Amino acid sequence: MTKQEQLQQILRELKQALPELRSVVVASTDGLPIVHDSADAPRVAAMAATALGLGKRISQTTELGSLEETIVRGNQGYFVVYAAGDKGVLALAAPAGANLGLIHLEAREFATRLAQVL
Repeated sequence: MTKQEQLQQILRELKQALPELRSVVVASTDGLPIVHDSADAPRVAAMAATALGLGKRISQTTELGSLEETIVRGNQGYFVVYAAGDKGVLALAAPAGANLGLIHLEAREFATRLAQVL
């Protein structure tokens, strides 16, 4: 199985584990989409990489330790960004009312799996 196929498989499994997700984007840390299910993937990938970088900087500056995730909460849902190793970013969009604890539990595991492939 190629790297791209492995990443696609992980994305499918994540969507099965969290069917309420509106979209999933896996991007490089420089903001390029790698695998996704979003029509707006290039824009989302760039924003996710930026959010990851800013989140890391805030965590370091405020001595919070290493970044686990960055969360943007709007009145209609969440946009959550996770580091996938040193090379990748996992970004998820979920509706308001989604179980954020379950999202974190599953997404952290999937981010680790993505990092191993990337």
